[in-house]
Amino acid sequence: MDEQIRRWAAEARRDGLQLVGEGGLLARMTKLVVESALEGEMDDHLGYGKHDPAGRDGGNSRNGKRTKSVETEAGPVEIAVPRDRDASFEPQMVKKRQRRLNGVENIVISLSAKGLTTGEISAHLREVYGAEVSKQTISTITDRVMDAMADWQNRPLDPVYPVLFLDCVNVKIRDGNVANRPIYVAMGVTVDGTRDILGLWAGEHGDGEGAKYWLRVLAELKNRGMADVCIVVCDGLKGLPDAIAQVWPQALVQGCVVHLLRNSFAYASRKDWPELAKDLKPVYTAPSESAALDRFAEFSDKWEKRYPAVVRLWTNAWAEFVPFLQFDQAIRQVIYTTNAIESVNARIRRAVKARGHFPTEAAALKCVYMAIMSLDPTGSARQRWSNRWKAALNAFEITFDGRLSAART
Repeated sequence: MDEQIRRWAAEARRDGLQLVGEGGLLARMTKLVVESALEGEMDDHLGYGKHDPAGRDGGNSRNGKRTKSVETEAGPVEIAVPRDRDASFEPQMVKKRQRRLNGVENIVISLSAKGLTTGEISAHLREVYGAEVSKQTISTITDRVMDAMADWQNRPLDPVYPVLFLDCVNVKIRDGNVANRPIYVAMGVTVDGTRDILGLWAGEHGDGEGAKYWLRVLAELKNRGMADVCIVVCDGLKGLPDAIAQVWPQALVQGCVVHLLRNSFAYASRKDWPELAKDLKPVYTAPSESAALDRFAEFSDKWEKRYPAVVRLWTNAWAEFVPFLQFDQAIRQVIYTTNAIESVNARIRRAVKARGHFPTEAAALKCVYMAIMSLDPTGSARQRWSNRWKAALNAFEITFDGRLSAART
């Protein structure tokens, strides 16, 4: 087979035949493979091969062919689909009314996950593959992921999660006027040390979400099997701590250290960022709360005159920051590592920014979901997280005695 392919490629070069596009080498090879597969399916359906005398008994038999054009990665291909006399043949390689091979659908979904609009995807397919795929067709293809998203959003969860991150990404939605709307992302750290996106929720209209909204979200997670959480990491979401206390009474609520650091830089000149980061590090790496207070006092003496807003930010957030100081260093690494929720949000923001704004809330959720599904396709990052998990697992077992064992029963 390899030798035959090389011979075809050599003949194509000799004859000046293009590789892709209509009438190209790949299109001809695709036509040959698809039609051969369809003939094989017809053989299986009838129980005998083409020109076999067994087909002369007066029963169901072949009844010619019908042509149809399908879109492929190699460009548009016209294929001949065999028919039978009683119309009972249901082809699987290219099903009835199917106009695109699955590879095209995978390309569309992949490009949409990267933030390309329907018009940009249509232009890309036309330019690269010579395939004319309308914007409406592309929208229909991507709409199919909504069924998968519903199953994903309702899948069962583990009984216990050591850490649950709750964060939001703002998207622009055209609801009358274009306005920012939050989409909340829940990411759990499992007892095996892997990170798992647990769900997406669009924020409500108005002045923001309160305890009632968060109670509904957390109750949904609990109803899916999440009976307990050791630490919930969030950042100033109104009403969330009260909802957490009601759904998971034993959970510790921890302010997000990464957000606290990032928000600090927003009040400072860029040239001072390295020095600010250096002076804040002794605060969040202090061995105890009293030591952290001493380091923060030193930070305040140095920076309060120049950046009073930074000092006020840390002072106001101190109560949410304090629980972090009681944890073992391995647990702290899990909480403030930028390789967790921040890397997920970065991928989401890249896809959202490429789109600009969305016509509906459902369109925004679909884009975010596809961006999440495109994360870590090889599973290498998941494996790296698991390899670094053992020290943190031991620390969680000691700090939250007996609670993680419920996940293994």
